[in-house]
Amino acid sequence: MRQFDFTPYRRSTIGFDRLFDLMEASARQAQSDNYPPFNLERTADDRYRITLAVAGFKADEIDITAQQNLLVVAGRKGEEDDGQRGAFLHLGIANRSFERRFELADFVRVDSANLADGLLTVDLVREVPEAMKPKKIAVATGAPTGPAIEHQAA
Repeated sequence: MRQFDFTPYRRSTIGFDRLFDLMEASARQAQSDNYPPFNLERTADDRYRITLAVAGFKADEIDITAQQNLLVVAGRKGEEDDGQRGAFLHLGIANRSFERRFELADFVRVDSANLADGLLTVDLVREVPEAMKPKKIAVATGAPTGPAIEHQAA
């Protein structure tokens, strides 16, 4: 995979450092490991779903941690008693521990998580606080009244 150089953009933009850091970290992570495979989808305007293929993992072997702007999904395989199983002739189902990190935008939270048929689905929702939503400002007509006139006269 090709490495991206954001230096020209860093020189001409202000306040986007975190965005460029996230993109560079994402590119490095994409080069390193693709286990477990996953899908990202938008299910509605402000709803998202992450689906991870975690065949062989039980619900108690998966840990989901949501922090501010970060979601970490980790799987830790428990030790099984070798006496109960026969010797594998071929071991094709991945049986290793993993940790997958997802950077979340502001105001995105985990709504639910479900494990079924070897697929872990994590539903996310973006809830922008009322104070942060755009507000329509009414435009008045006529001469300004009140403090605005006093401020203009000074």
